[in-house]
Amino acid sequence: MPDVRFAIRQLLRNKAFAITVVFTLALSIGANTAIFSVVNALLIRPLPYPQPERLGTIFGRVSGPGNAEDERSGVDGEKWELLRDNVPAVLAAVQSEFAAGANLKAGSAVQYVHAGRVSAHYFEVLGTTPRLGRTFTEDEDRDGGPQAAILSDGLWRSAFGADPRVIGTNILLKGEPSTIVGVMPPHFAMPQSADIFTPIRASRHGEGTGTNFTAIVRLRPGATWQQADTQINAAWADRINRFEKHNPGSHVSYYSVPLQQGQSADLRGPVVALMGAVAFILMIACANLAGLMLVRVARRTPEFATRLALGASRWDILRQLWTEGLVLAVAGGGAGVVLAFGALRALTTLLPPDLLPVQNIALDGRVLLFTALATIATSVLFGLLPALQTRRLDLRAAIAAGSSRSVSAGGHTRVRQALIAGEIALTVVLLAASGLLVRTLVYLETLPSGFDANNVMAARLSLDDARYHDPAKFRDLLSKSLASMRQIPGAESASVGLSLPYERGLNDGIKIADGKEAGQQPTATVIYVTPQYFETLRIPVLAGRTFTEADTADSQPVVIVNQSFARRYLNQPDATGRQLGADKPRIVVAVVADVAKAPGFDSDQPLNVEPTVYVPATQVPGVLIAVAHIWFQPSWIVRTSGPVTGLTEQMQHALASADPSLPFSGFYRMTDIRAEAVTMQRVEVTLLTTLAALALLLSAIGIFALVSNLVLQRTREIGIRIALGSTIHQAMLEIGRSGLISAACGLAAGLVLSAFALRITKSALYGVRIYDPVTLFGVLGILAIIALGATYLPTLRIARIHPAETLRAE
Repeated sequence: MPDVRFAIRQLLRNKAFAITVVFTLALSIGANTAIFSVVNALLIRPLPYPQPERLGTIFGRVSGPGNAEDERSGVDGEKWELLRDNVPAVLAAVQSEFAAGANLKAGSAVQYVHAGRVSAHYFEVLGTTPRLGRTFTEDEDRDGGPQAAILSDGLWRSAFGADPRVIGTNILLKGEPSTIVGVMPPHFAMPQSADIFTPIRASRHGEGTGTNFTAIVRLRPGATWQQADTQINAAWADRINRFEKHNPGSHVSYYSVPLQQGQSADLRGPVVALMGAVAFILMIACANLAGLMLVRVARRTPEFATRLALGASRWDILRQLWTEGLVLAVAGGGAGVVLAFGALRALTTLLPPDLLPVQNIALDGRVLLFTALATIATSVLFGLLPALQTRRLDLRAAIAAGSSRSVSAGGHTRVRQALIAGEIALTVVLLAASGLLVRTLVYLETLPSGFDANNVMAARLSLDDARYHDPAKFRDLLSKSLASMRQIPGAESASVGLSLPYERGLNDGIKIADGKEAGQQPTATVIYVTPQYFETLRIPVLAGRTFTEADTADSQPVVIVNQSFARRYLNQPDATGRQLGADKPRIVVAVVADVAKAPGFDSDQPLNVEPTVYVPATQVPGVLIAVAHIWFQPSWIVRTSGPVTGLTEQMQHALASADPSLPFSGFYRMTDIRAEAVTMQRVEVTLLTTLAALALLLSAIGIFALVSNLVLQRTREIGIRIALGSTIHQAMLEIGRSGLISAACGLAAGLVLSAFALRITKSALYGVRIYDPVTLFGVLGILAIIALGATYLPTLRIARIHPAETLRAE
């Protein structure tokens, strides 16, 4: 304790130094604590289920000549039945990757709710039991089984007043009577932020043919993961053989991975990269502080020499320095925790709920332990060089220097220059990475949209509703609601589409019925639309005509393709007159311009152009209506002549005129939908740019402190030089040279380091190369300007040096 009290007194004598150190530590440790909280929630903290190590999901590896790719394996109805019935090592369940939500009517109230679709035994696999009631039975999870629903704790409280007698209550869900059979406990980790669960009823005869389900498994007692993997590959052997037959030279195998690892697979790379970025911040801070501590040790050399002469040991000096460093680190770490708490609050508002487990990000014991270890490690790192310097202290030389009016810089300047150069090198990497991500975001947000987004309001509606599986009722709903919307004052046109620009569409195989491509069945995005869809969005028609009211269920089937489909699959820009489809071919009546879409099958780029087929909503078969509305919410769109007051209320009123029991799930401008499509890129840019700006600030502080200290150390020398005829300008150049040399070396080292480090950003870049010269030269320019400013400002003190006073002081 005496050492601690003495350390505090010493630091209070130099408050500027102490504040600078604590501020630097707070920023660096706070950033590390905040990002580690995300890493902890996503990658480290065990899932909140019993025996989480026995929970898994299934990945597939597809290998071919010279390549191999691992990804989470989607499951269709056939694979689900084979897994459920032929893999005794695990208890298995599936959940839907897609859910369009549902409309719930409880009593007289109607509301839209987020719905999760899961199989029987889903909750048993997770090891979770309802707080009230029971889970789904196998009878309820088959086609034609009883309609049942399980509530989340939140919906139970908000819609049913936390009534404990809710079990057995009948509700209207998805247009059908359902019975509430269970209520989940509070804080249950809901997939897809579900408010309510329904049975998924997956089977080989079920919805579509795509792998739209995700399997989760729990090892049964006595079983091993190796046994499970062997059984999974045996159960899916026919599917494996079929794939390899159609893809010669390829090999497929399946394996289980921990559920937590599987859930975080897509985000693991970005999160680990962010953790690397904040580690750079900590290294920059340590380099800065090590330089400051070297200066402090140099100024206190006479004091240390005197103490040694009076009988103190070198260990006493080292212990005191470590104590001072620890006091500073603890103060900085404590302030860092406060900053991290505020940063996490900002982070949880920045991230959408389905992007990361936002509700699980917290400063728990593991995070605080990390902060404590980071604090201790930081105090060791920035105290290491000063401690080594103290061990080499020459007692006689130090006492002799103590009678001088100045303290010699010795070799400290060169060490500090090396530290500053290291800081700048790391800053170059962070700035270059953030610059590339900014360029990616700009590229995505400035992609040609292919339509006019101004004065368009969109409203999504869940039509996963048994009443509207009937094509006639579906068409009637569209007709009546659109007729009312077109009467809204200021409305120019209105239409409905299964999906809009910037959204993903339905993927399906489209058979070509004529021409030299006849018999081919390429995959395309399929969207049903009503008349005026292209006029409302002002999508250019390149050839032919758009849909009209004459395109009915009884008329000639027609279709419109976009430019990409016409060129890629039909090999002609004007594809009007071509025929698509199997049983009753559809005539291509128009080719329209491409519009930006969210990725479906053709690319993983957040916004892209994909081959697209538009069909009239009046000619969509009932089975496709039912399946599409499980996965997608169609959008009602209205174009107005200008801003319209109360447009959303008028659109809801127009829908109510056709069916008062249907609530829109949300209203969106097209810019909102585009922003939603690039959410991940915007988050990455915000976080990495913030960290790069922090690194830039710390580097500027380092250069400023280096040059300022040189001015102080060499005041006597500068005064003498000026007295002997040197100009102030020459003195400023002489002193500033150290900072500029450090900056130049750091920039050069940063370019070399970037050549390797930036490769980690490759998967996150679109429309820009890793070694983009604009970005790299921009980074060099910014850092050069900051370095010049940080060097120039402290040299202004030279102009205030009076040679006469300096000589008199001698």
